[in-house]
Amino acid sequence: MTPEIFGLVICAAALHASWNLISKKANASAGHFVFAYRLISAVLYAPWVIYILWADGMSWSLQAVFFIALSSLLHLGYSLCLQWGYHAADLSIVYPMARGTGPLLSSLAAFLWLGEQPSTLGILGIFSIVAGILLIASDGNLRRFTSPKAWTGVRWGLFIGLFIAAYTVADAYSVKVLLIAPVILDWLSALGNAMILAPRAWMRRTSMLEQMRGKWGYALAVGALSPMAYILVLFALQKGGPVSLVAPLREMSLMMATVAGFFILKERASTARLLGCAVIVAGVVLLTR
Repeated sequence: MTPEIFGLVICAAALHASWNLISKKANASAGHFVFAYRLISAVLYAPWVIYILWADGMSWSLQAVFFIALSSLLHLGYSLCLQWGYHAADLSIVYPMARGTGPLLSSLAAFLWLGEQPSTLGILGIFSIVAGILLIASDGNLRRFTSPKAWTGVRWGLFIGLFIAAYTVADAYSVKVLLIAPVILDWLSALGNAMILAPRAWMRRTSMLEQMRGKWGYALAVGALSPMAYILVLFALQKGGPVSLVAPLREMSLMMATVAGFFILKERASTARLLGCAVIVAGVVLLTR
């Protein structure tokens, strides 16, 4: 993995951690909030897309249209399930489980479908990152996963992880094989999400305006940060980054959120969470070998 690809994924991880924290803080209705920030994304990034289409153009095919539509549906499913999961259970359970499951399944799919060749160090790195995520999530106490509420979070996390793996592999194929520009792929996905949710939003516009009161600032922040976080990942993939390495590496976002909690939110820096951060760093080092 080149320093350029490594830098792109680390920047993406920082942006990803930021928008997830903002999304959780918003605590808004899933459908209304997702519609709002996806619509904002489509508006904010439209000038960039227009410039790319004007300067470079794009080759359209039935396969490209199919994968763009698939990307839109998978990202919509992920976004809705993420908000529903945050409503149903604690972020400290849902987020780590989702981010731990996603790279494992993405890497497996990359080995089986995209023909990537696993290395011993790469596999060790993947499992190290997942182990670090679980250490941070459990705070060293696996019994916290035995309560009914915790299991609700685990189920949502696993379900969200399936969506993460599916859109990661599908979008990697789009930018690597079909050569769709990352910005265009993500923008069309956002636009598709907004169009799918628009009839529901219009029919419930009074309810939406009421429930989104005081939350538009959060939607604006997520609408700006979320696409950029993923566009950087897509650029890393298009520049030759293997899915089996990029997918787990972007989970540095969890470690960043944890460290931010220690220093900014003054959360307790437990031994298990510090160890989890160290294990994630070790996994990152193995992935870059």
